[in-house]
Amino acid sequence: MNPLKIFIAFLILVIPFQLVASETSSNLTINLTHHWIGFLAIGIFALSYSLVIFEEKLHLRKSKPILVSAGLIWLVIGIVYKQYGLSEVAADAVRHNFLEYAELFFFLLVAMTYINAMIERDVFDLLRDWLVNKGFSYKQLFWMTGIFAFFISTIANNLTTALIMCSVILAVGKDNPRFIGISCINIVVAANSGGAFSPFGDITTLMVWQKGIVEFSEFFALFIPSVVNFLIPALIFQLALTTGQPKATEEGAQAKVKEGGLIIVGLFLVTTVTAIAFQNFLGLPPAMGMMLGLGFLKVYGFFLRQKEKKVTEENPTSVSARRPYDIFDRIAQSEWDTLFFFYGVILAVGGLGFLGYLGMASSYLYGELGATPANILVGVLSSLVDNIPVMFAVLTMHPDMPHWQWLLVTLTAGVGGSLLSIGSAAGIALMGQARGHYTFMTHLKWTPVIALGYVASIWVHIMINGT
Repeated sequence: MNPLKIFIAFLILVIPFQLVASETSSNLTINLTHHWIGFLAIGIFALSYSLVIFEEKLHLRKSKPILVSAGLIWLVIGIVYKQYGLSEVAADAVRHNFLEYAELFFFLLVAMTYINAMIERDVFDLLRDWLVNKGFSYKQLFWMTGIFAFFISTIANNLTTALIMCSVILAVGKDNPRFIGISCINIVVAANSGGAFSPFGDITTLMVWQKGIVEFSEFFALFIPSVVNFLIPALIFQLALTTGQPKATEEGAQAKVKEGGLIIVGLFLVTTVTAIAFQNFLGLPPAMGMMLGLGFLKVYGFFLRQKEKKVTEENPTSVSARRPYDIFDRIAQSEWDTLFFFYGVILAVGGLGFLGYLGMASSYLYGELGATPANILVGVLSSLVDNIPVMFAVLTMHPDMPHWQWLLVTLTAGVGGSLLSIGSAAGIALMGQARGHYTFMTHLKWTPVIALGYVASIWVHIMINGT
């Protein structure tokens, strides 16, 4: 006999009809929050996320367990709803989650493709080599890499930004391990802070913007709190730096931007404006504007590829001869593990919300604790659990709170991951890049200082935006 049919028959025997508990304006829903099916879903998610947290130790990509958990959670939901003839209700819920994911997926895919194209054209290498070869002091490099990380992360993801700035620190500070460790912490805090006041700076801010809760221009109200979150810890970090200047590096290490690099930067800016215009003036998803921008890049990439193919064919032994530009190579270099992880998170958390758990959490956090403590707690949770599922859960709960509170949770979810090295993609990446110099314990020693900036940024936000 088919094992799935046996499982369905078993569920029919053990699940009481009384589970059909509530009726909405359009359909019936089944409350499974106190049933073993619900507990099973929670267990599946907890187990998979435990594997995500220990990704670096297990060498298991984070997308793998979360994809499995999403599928299993909706499997048990589908079986229960099929039993009561409510398959369409579950299907509609899945489609809703798919649509949310699709908009974010295409937006992020285009942004990642542009960033990868700029990396391939050596745009960021030029900045890195300029910093390395200018002969700055340790303190100057500390501040410059932090400030660059803060502002670059507003348009590039914090992971890419942190890796670029860390490469500078490793190049000039190889004889000063303490400088490397403290500077890496500063870069993580700066990159996360910079991403908090821009819809393009972090996945969580992008989610809030695409949901229509905060308009594009309104994110800039978080600029001063974000600066405070970066500046206060940095002022204290610098006191632990040694004085002096790194040894001079070898000459001739200056990178040159490849042909078309600056045009691609310009196209990215045009794409950004297009995405904003689609949302603000046309009321269309910004992902459509981003996909239009991808079309611009693909068309330009065609002419760039033709030109480079001609150069290579005419003089195959030339130093300038190389593999012609290929836009699909840049798409292939996107962070697919992150994109699939994002799918798993949205579907898994969406499934838990469909079961009723997010409603319970919202009643406790925003009903009993209150909006401000709850939103501060969101930031703390983001240092332990990735901020993507935390923010998606809040957006799914959609608590009734003032607009400035939505800005507060956007801020805390963005910068809270800096409290621990495992709290953000930037921190996790730098633990690998600066292995032995920047570790979990290195970061943990400075957590009280980072927390001081976190608290100060919240206080500043309440003072200037809390009306």
